Amino acid sequence: MFAEIIAIGDELLIGQTIDTNSAWIGEQLSLMGIQVHQTCSITDEEAHIIDALNDATKRAQVVIITGGLGPTKDDLTKHTLCKYFDTELVLDTDILKRLEGLYKKYDVPFNAVNEEQALLPKDCITLPNERGTASGMWFEKDDTVYISLPGVPYEMRGILQKEGFPRLAKHFDTPTLVHKTVRTMGAAESKIAKIIEDWAESLNQYSLKLAYLPSPGAVRLRISGEASADANIDLEKIVQQKVDELPALIGEYIYGYEKETIEEVVGNLLIAQGKTLGTAESCTGGSISRLLTRLSGSSAYFKGGIVSYANDVKINILNVSTEDIEEHGAVSQQVVEQMAANARELLQTDYTIATSGVAGPTGGSEEKPVGTVWIAVASKTDIRSKKLTLPYDNRERNILVSANYALGFLRTEFLLTSSRKL
Repeated sequence: MFAEIIAIGDELLIGQTIDTNSAWIGEQLSLMGIQVHQTCSITDEEAHIIDALNDATKRAQVVIITGGLGPTKDDLTKHTLCKYFDTELVLDTDILKRLEGLYKKYDVPFNAVNEEQALLPKDCITLPNERGTASGMWFEKDDTVYISLPGVPYEMRGILQKEGFPRLAKHFDTPTLVHKTVRTMGAAESKIAKIIEDWAESLNQYSLKLAYLPSPGAVRLRISGEASADANIDLEKIVQQKVDELPALIGEYIYGYEKETIEEVVGNLLIAQGKTLGTAESCTGGSISRLLTRLSGSSAYFKGGIVSYANDVKINILNVSTEDIEEHGAVSQQVVEQMAANARELLQTDYTIATSGVAGPTGGSEEKPVGTVWIAVASKTDIRSKKLTLPYDNRERNILVSANYALGFLRTEFLLTSSRKL
């Protein structure tokens, strides 16, 4: 089965809004055994919408449309769908009552423009929107299902999760599709591919597929399998069995599975061990702290951080030796280890991560080019450090990779060792 996604809105085409809807919808459909054949972003014009619908109908059994359902004159999707399906807008009294109640609840005047949201195509199945005012719509034509949704991600997801996906599951006899994701850090895609070459070849006997999904500083391995609805096999068990073989091959690089992030993995290890963490950041500018504190419950293990960007802060707050900065430079093993050790004392934590580097795109030298980053982790009894030489001239990427790598360094050098002792 194939699906196509049509994202409507000029704001998508001129870069004011990033289309995150299509990525999320595609991921969810794939879990149902429905493959997204194509996605496209188009302008909010009747002729363009109709052309996109005609093209999608030739290739897909499911067409999902997002955007253009507002009450103002520039939102044309409902009117265009009426023309495409040869129907008309009628007042849905149930939706009207809900909208009137919603506006009354928040003490907002309800006017004729708002009432437009209760006008829906006569021949569609209404998909209620419990998170907003624009209802979703379900159409059927020949062998194709069309679902029209508001462009607001929060509202779109709510409608699909409660109404759209359950209806699709009942409407189509979809195949069983299983995805498993293994997350790695510390080795390039080519290195991992070489190590697991024979293992990857063994997937063929089960008709499983392997995809490499690289991102800055990390590589995800996605193992996928598909079976018809009447197939007499335990596909979930087969895929999991192949996943379970990977730690013996690349265990040192695997840090998590599925949607786990490195900060979640580190946080869980700190909680399990009853340990606390602090940071002393220079080139990462607080990014490690941000990754940690974006997680609910991080106050259980993260005490705080110091952004010692300037040398005088390193010297006056973190007690880094002036002589070492003058002799070795701020981006050096000597300085970053002092940052980590002294910040640990100051913050009274079990571990402290420190970073100092050249994020770029300016500031590099022949001796320390852009992408040179020193990372150190200090405990009460040990300090370990590592130099990164990143190949990027992009500042944001260097900061992101350094922050993630620093958390990974804490995990491998300290937390996993402690886990094995427990």
